[in-house]
Amino acid sequence: MMEAKTYPEFSSRYPLLLTTFMKRPLGLYPDDIGIVYRNDGGEYFRFTWRQWYERTCQLAHALKELGIKPGKPGEPGDRVATMALNHHRHLELCYAPTCIGAVAHPINMRLSLDHMVHTITHSGDKVIFVDDLILPLVEMIYDKIKSTVKMFVFMSDRPGKPQTKIEPLYEYEELIKNQPKEFDWPYLSEDTPAVLYYTTGTTGLPKGITFNHRQLYLQSVHLIAGLQMTPRLPDDPKDPVINIPLVNIPLFHIHAWGAPWYYVFTCCKIVFPSRFSPESFCELVEREKVTSTAVVPTMLAMLLEYPDFKKYDLSSLTNIVAGGAALPFGLKAKAEKAFPGLTAGSGYGMSETAAGVLSSTIKRYMVDWSKEALDQVRVKTGLPSMGIEAQVIGEDGKPVPHDNQTMGEIVLRGHWIMEQYFNDPEKTAAAWRDGWFHTGDAAKVDTDGYTIIADRITDVIRSGAEMVPTVLLENLTANHDSVLEATFVGIPDEKWGERPMALIKLVPGADAKEEDIWKFLEEEGIAKGKITRWMMPDFIGFYDDIPKTSVGKYDKIAIRKRLDEFLQKAKKMTG
Repeated sequence: MMEAKTYPEFSSRYPLLLTTFMKRPLGLYPDDIGIVYRNDGGEYFRFTWRQWYERTCQLAHALKELGIKPGKPGEPGDRVATMALNHHRHLELCYAPTCIGAVAHPINMRLSLDHMVHTITHSGDKVIFVDDLILPLVEMIYDKIKSTVKMFVFMSDRPGKPQTKIEPLYEYEELIKNQPKEFDWPYLSEDTPAVLYYTTGTTGLPKGITFNHRQLYLQSVHLIAGLQMTPRLPDDPKDPVINIPLVNIPLFHIHAWGAPWYYVFTCCKIVFPSRFSPESFCELVEREKVTSTAVVPTMLAMLLEYPDFKKYDLSSLTNIVAGGAALPFGLKAKAEKAFPGLTAGSGYGMSETAAGVLSSTIKRYMVDWSKEALDQVRVKTGLPSMGIEAQVIGEDGKPVPHDNQTMGEIVLRGHWIMEQYFNDPEKTAAAWRDGWFHTGDAAKVDTDGYTIIADRITDVIRSGAEMVPTVLLENLTANHDSVLEATFVGIPDEKWGERPMALIKLVPGADAKEEDIWKFLEEEGIAKGKITRWMMPDFIGFYDDIPKTSVGKYDKIAIRKRLDEFLQKAKKMTG
């Protein structure tokens, strides 16, 4: 009997590759506009999916000519780094390196210079693609990275190369223009490393994390499936025929929380603003009829401060996801008042999880709840995404009761949780214990099963024998009509060890006093059982600028370093 030759590599073992995502729009909508890019000068650039795919093929050929080598499972290929804003070239640089087997490394340009140098030298970047606006930054660190980086590629909307000490320096458009517009993409192992991300280094040097094709593929399809399974409310707006997302989150932040993967796979019309500003945001939403976007809470606050905000028609925008930091209920309410028909929600993720792993989706039995009740759900940290296991465990290593009170640490496992830190076995061993990835985030779980983040374990204020969760205080304070942003830190206290201090940025034009905030916390917090009197701040201060990290979270390390300065402007509350 003849034995038939089988092809498991093209059937049961067909690899889960980002190449599949890249090719999909070309087969479905080759002549539709797929990419819209507005640069900082207000110029627009539009590309069909065919044009974008052909440019990505040309870039792949150019990378091969530059000597970029592929990797294999357990051995990352050459690292192809980017120091770039959000535009079509950066999207091409998400796919061409990964789909030839190399590793895409978006460098966080908001890190300190020393931390940037560390990420480049630690990763061993072979080439850096750099924007014209970013070139001066590279010149500042060039002497510290030139022995690691073998070549640089200059990107600009204008032709030509600048005068610079950086060498060798190629020009992007010249590099790709004569290359073939087709490429024979390899069938890689799905376990081939595809991307390298670094943490923001708030507790030490940034740590590197690689994710392979399989992880990013599964993350994207699980996310898409999860969105389709979310219960719809009777008054929800109709789903648009085509989703038009505005990618505000910088691509150098874990590739804008995975935007290049699921937006290309779903053939959206992707809108890039170069970098976020309230003006470009409003112009692009109105002009391109943007339907969805993701922001950090700081961006929402900036939009609400923008004096020309009401001059634009933003009615097409019906879905905003807030991440990077907890979404205060007060800020959510202010945003929904400003955006007619908008529903804003929150989620949770980190570099080690390639972004989102929890989201504040509602459950089926909640569809008839009041808007007020649903709003309370949507600002919670949320439920585990499909494909993710999540628990909140106490110091005994057991899950905490779902009582909305008992605090523990969020632990995770699943398809796209990082396996290990790049070249750092010690930190890997500290993070992975008993089969769970330990996030370092303190949280509780309510009776409906929603995780509610309380703090970074390192940020909890320890006052006497009590732990004061700052996120709870921040969310409550942000409900005040005059408060735009609020954060809390612990200040040294001889008797109690630490006591809370509130740092507040007011809504423009607001004339609230410190006593107004205190009274609000008493009436809305203590009287309603949300906080205890023990949690009331000893000091309240109003500030125009509260330090934040590169991802928009409150930078409590920077605040503590300047604590004397902030205390001088704060008012002691006697209660």
